[in-house]
Amino acid sequence: MELVKKYSEDELVVLLKGQDRQAFSYLYDNYAAALNGLIFRMVEDKELAEDILQEAFVKIWNNFAQYDSTKGRLFTWMLNLTRNLTIDTLRSKGYKKQRKISSDENSVSNIQDTNFGADKFDTMGLQKQLANLKPEQRTIIDLAYFKGYTQDEISKNTGIPLGTVKTRMRAAITELRKILK
Repeated sequence: MELVKKYSEDELVVLLKGQDRQAFSYLYDNYAAALNGLIFRMVEDKELAEDILQEAFVKIWNNFAQYDSTKGRLFTWMLNLTRNLTIDTLRSKGYKKQRKISSDENSVSNIQDTNFGADKFDTMGLQKQLANLKPEQRTIIDLAYFKGYTQDEISKNTGIPLGTVKTRMRAAITELRKILK
């Protein structure tokens, strides 16, 4: 029986900056489910979520030299990269065209698998932890990280001033950091 090496975040970062494939495999094994959960919540399509996840990990591998640990944790960087990639995909002309074509096809064949859900990928228990936030903070985090809205879009959709959205998001992230430590 082979023992699986466990890395600290600092060790993992050093190895990944050196393009260590074993460390990358560890990264994928330990973070793919959480990132896939984020993607699936945004796109609500299992196959598209898997495609975006694969593209996200390619982007993580190819751009790892850009990661700066002084600006935030590794998971936060990967989460933001994945979220932005998902938003870019949703906004792309190709995606919009494909979506329109799919909606015109026979809708009977579009039944979704109910055994597949974003909750399946909530390996860090973030949904439970969100319950510890104030309702106004929870709403902002949900819209930003699980539905893919930008701060500007949150402001426009909720009628909350942009500065208030930013303040609430900062406070919510600070609170989540305390909870998750």
